[in-house]
Amino acid sequence: MKRQPPCPAKKTASLQWSGCSDIGKVRKNNEDAFLGLQFDAREIFRLGKFGEASLGKQDFAFAVCDGMGGAKAGEYASQIAVEKITTLLPRAFQQTASGWNAGFSDVLIELFTQVHRALVYLGSSYEECHGMQTTMSLCWFTPGWMYFGHIGDSRIYHLPRKKNVLMQLTEDDTHVGWLFRNGKINEYELRTHPRRNVLQRALGGGNQYVDPQAGAVACERGDIFLLCTDGLTDGLHDPQLVEILRAKDGSAQKLVETAVKNSGRDNTTALVVRVV
Repeated sequence: MKRQPPCPAKKTASLQWSGCSDIGKVRKNNEDAFLGLQFDAREIFRLGKFGEASLGKQDFAFAVCDGMGGAKAGEYASQIAVEKITTLLPRAFQQTASGWNAGFSDVLIELFTQVHRALVYLGSSYEECHGMQTTMSLCWFTPGWMYFGHIGDSRIYHLPRKKNVLMQLTEDDTHVGWLFRNGKINEYELRTHPRRNVLQRALGGGNQYVDPQAGAVACERGDIFLLCTDGLTDGLHDPQLVEILRAKDGSAQKLVETAVKNSGRDNTTALVVRVV
């Protein structure tokens, strides 16, 4: 697989991560799911809710998913998506060793396509899974770089080392998100629009084609990345996110607890990844 050369550094950076998910104040079940992986061509480890490890010998992947569907179909969809990542993503290493050559975007698009096909198959095969679909936002860390793939309205943010401006790397796959990006509505209208949660694209369900967003960001020590579902941003504005992320106790748990306190109308999930 073609990769960007590592960013110059005196020694290999490490990652610190924390993850948290809360059902919120209204929902009866949690349709969010999150995942952390450490892997190479030979082995894969599922990470705990928090930890720290070097980027020297293995890659890391983090993902959040927000499921949708009747009964518990949304809960199934998000869980199936994260489980599929654990088997599909490490194949990139195995294929590289076998001479298969592709860019990171090709690998991520294929991963999203395979998850989509699995959800569509299960949705058409089992009544309890009918209509299941999910968002998926995924970050893949290698030395010096973060590759990402995304579909839906969960988000990936980047808080650079020397800035206090949160950069949203992903675009919300909603018509309301399109209106905001094109200057037709303001942030207040974006947050209060009655159709703000109506998705135009997701994995599974009745979506015929998968066209995920893919990109890459050079990263250095001091950078912070945030993956979250829309429940988090419903309860916290960007300045509040920055304030918590820059604080000493700026963990995913702190973000989620504050968002649920402020809103709590939806399931709320956050993954915080720091380059140290």
